[in-house]
Amino acid sequence: MLIVANFLEAIAVVLDYGLTLYMWIIIAGAVLSWVSPDPYNPIVRFIHRATEPVYYQIRKRLPVNLGGLDISPIIVIMAIIFLQTFLVNSLHGLARSI
Repeated sequence: MLIVANFLEAIAVVLDYGLTLYMWIIIAGAVLSWVSPDPYNPIVRFIHRATEPVYYQIRKRLPVNLGGLDISPIIVIMAIIFLQTFLVNSLHGLARSI
């Protein structure tokens, strides 16, 4: 049972780090949207490729354009915080209880 507990703990930690990293990518993309960066810059292209599929799914399902203000990054950040609070903490608790 120790191996299963350690495995669940490792999944929780990796998931937490991955979600935090993606949240920082979302924040960087939001900051980049306020300026007009070079669209051929590899970093800008990576951030755009990493965030647009998620934004597209949200924009398709919800009317998130409020007077020219796109709130889909805020919705993604709230979803990430929910996953970190619920899923990661649940995995940590499950690993501790085993």
